[in-house]
Amino acid sequence: MKIIGHIETDFKEKFGIPRQSRLVKESEGRILFEKEYNIPEAFRGLEDFSHIWVLWKFSEAVREEWSPTVRPPLLGGNKRMGVFATRSPFRPNSVGLSALKLEGVEFSEKEGVILHVSGADLLDGTPIYDIKPYLPYADSIPDAVGGFTESLEERRLEVEFPSDLLKRVNEGKREALKAVLAADPRPSYQNDPEREYGMRFAQYEVRFKVDGKTLTVISVENK
Repeated sequence: MKIIGHIETDFKEKFGIPRQSRLVKESEGRILFEKEYNIPEAFRGLEDFSHIWVLWKFSEAVREEWSPTVRPPLLGGNKRMGVFATRSPFRPNSVGLSALKLEGVEFSEKEGVILHVSGADLLDGTPIYDIKPYLPYADSIPDAVGGFTESLEERRLEVEFPSDLLKRVNEGKREALKAVLAADPRPSYQNDPEREYGMRFAQYEVRFKVDGKTLTVISVENK
């Protein structure tokens, strides 16, 4: 498998990355390509599609050995499921798959082809294996069944972001940051209202607490 490029996102560490693509539609990214594949003709016609499949490498989860069962965080980390029944990064092959919205195809004199995407769930710098167009007539399955995930409640938090702290965040990043926080970055088995969490987003270190359904930001530092 050849690495054809990488993605730039605001997620500088694994904690805080949305659990699936497009759960946080405000999260943006840029896909840049290696010289060998940075050829405008290779992308001809892609601009006519609204979404793309991105095949990528779990670069921070590569292991020599694998386990046939894993503990999905959404199940509290206490129940084991078969690895092929989950999207765990710890797999025989460290390959991820994301459906992202294609916001635009740019041809830059300096960087060549750039794909602007949203709904990203990838760590900044993640290596990309391939890009394929999303085909609604074939890829959309309205009567699909979601297995054990269908019994899980969507975890959405009310975010209290003091105005003096919000002003420290670049205006163009505010909505995405609030959406990431609302999606509840914590593992589902952590529910201590006194615990303080830290998350890196773009150039910021954000610290917060969660009490019930309310997340309160307590500090924002520019790193």
